[in-house]
Amino acid sequence: MTIQDNLRQIQLQIAAACARAGRDPASVRLVAVAKLKPASLIEEAAAAGQRLFGESYVQEFTAKAEQVRSAVEWHFIGALQTNKVKYLRGKVRLIHSVDRLSLAQEIDRQWRRQGAIADILLQVNLGEEESKSGTEEAALVDLARQVAQLPNLRIRGLMTLPPWFEVAEEVRPFFRRLRQLAEELQRLAIPGVDMAELSMGMSHDFEIAIEEGATLVRVGTAIFGQRE
Repeated sequence: MTIQDNLRQIQLQIAAACARAGRDPASVRLVAVAKLKPASLIEEAAAAGQRLFGESYVQEFTAKAEQVRSAVEWHFIGALQTNKVKYLRGKVRLIHSVDRLSLAQEIDRQWRRQGAIADILLQVNLGEEESKSGTEEAALVDLARQVAQLPNLRIRGLMTLPPWFEVAEEVRPFFRRLRQLAEELQRLAIPGVDMAELSMGMSHDFEIAIEEGATLVRVGTAIFGQRE
């Protein structure tokens, strides 16, 4: 199977999941995650029509961003250290992984230097796993209120990386809970907070994520194969 074949298959699965949920397939965007894969594979995916790519490591992203010549949109989806934010400035369209005020303040500071607005998602650690980033569910509203006061940021939605289950169906409650949290935040009508995006679902569970409301699904292995 080629990358083009894989992308075509995933788009069929996205369309089928949307049909089951009564959603427009255009409401779901595929984020192709080429973590630890060479820039040449990103070019191959771009040639097959894929435009949106997600990266998890700042150093790897900056190297690839220089190598990729195709017109693509970059998202940063990995855990982000405050001192690395400056390397993303002006290069990524959306940061999925904002989980603390200090990180949001640094993104605000860096984007202000360009006179630009950074679009971000707040990451929620719904499984309360110590190995994963994300704010606790109970702290989400306070974090949203604080971050929303930063003038060079826009909160565009939420992201989660739930616990991994062998049976994908078992992850459904986590995806449903993220959607509920987004709905609760939207009802608060906090200025600068818009729950337009839900980033959730990966290669083995993205169809369930779509059924529960995902607008961005982060798929790597199913496109590019297993990582080395």
